[in-house]
Amino acid sequence: MILFGVSFISTVLIYLEAFSVRKTGMGETETVHREASTPRTQRNKLNELSGRDWIKFTKSWFVHRPEPRGDRKVRHPASFPESLVREFVSFFTRKGELVVDPFLGTGSALVAAVETSRSGIGFEIVKKYSDIARGRVKDALTQNAVRGTRESGSSWTRILTADSSKLSKIWREKGFPPADYCITSPPYWNQLRRSHMRQKGRAEKGWDTAYSDDPDEIGNIEDYHDFLSALKLTFDEVYKIMRPKGYLTIITNNVFSDGRMYPLAFDTVSTLSQQPFAWTPKDEKVWCQDDKTLLPLGVFNAWVGNRHHQYCLIFRKEG
Repeated sequence: MILFGVSFISTVLIYLEAFSVRKTGMGETETVHREASTPRTQRNKLNELSGRDWIKFTKSWFVHRPEPRGDRKVRHPASFPESLVREFVSFFTRKGELVVDPFLGTGSALVAAVETSRSGIGFEIVKKYSDIARGRVKDALTQNAVRGTRESGSSWTRILTADSSKLSKIWREKGFPPADYCITSPPYWNQLRRSHMRQKGRAEKGWDTAYSDDPDEIGNIEDYHDFLSALKLTFDEVYKIMRPKGYLTIITNNVFSDGRMYPLAFDTVSTLSQQPFAWTPKDEKVWCQDDKTLLPLGVFNAWVGNRHHQYCLIFRKEG
């Protein structure tokens, strides 16, 4: 017992030496990691971040203000920024590992993968968007070659114009290796077809206000529970090709329709954690969007919130 107590106390002292807490000028508490150069420093098994950057990323909420979308990317009605994806890819993978996105859109996940010296495979059912993604990824690979770093030439990508409900079958036929990480943003049910006020500006410019009219596109499913079932099937497919202990991040939100809120983000957690192919929910990060325009929703009539955040749901394949 004495030896156990000494060992425990020593461990605590080492931990306290590595971390200190100080107050910033704004009165916020900032945890500062003093990275040790001694042999006792633990090997990083997940990524290549410093202890400081690791701790910074684990904050449960964050503000991210992406740069304006480019001409090709803006054609997609619901793209998400590769600058945000880069942060998640850098945390949940190491250089040379493989990222998959089953709802690729215009390719943000693969662009981020290439920019961080990872490889990527994306599935996109709409040919127009998969073609845009190929062009954007090709540009990212070219930039990698120009930079000429040791890892820049090791990245490779594959973009398939295909339905991700058939992902694992296609994966086996192509002979792809197991994926190390998945990050994606599926359709928020049928919100693009219902969000008339937010889509008004896009419609006036002649931009897309829906993904497509393809009946196999899950964003066109009218029934909420049918949509959740289709979502579950897609992430069952991802589970089949993911390595053990691989992580999954889904960027989504709760939605408002027909006078009520549908807890899509929360239902995504409960649905994907069901057997078979049950993902283990690990946590959430809340992306706060303080740069969106406030709309006059329900003014002088009834409560309708301006939803200026997204949920970044984190799962892991424990099997």
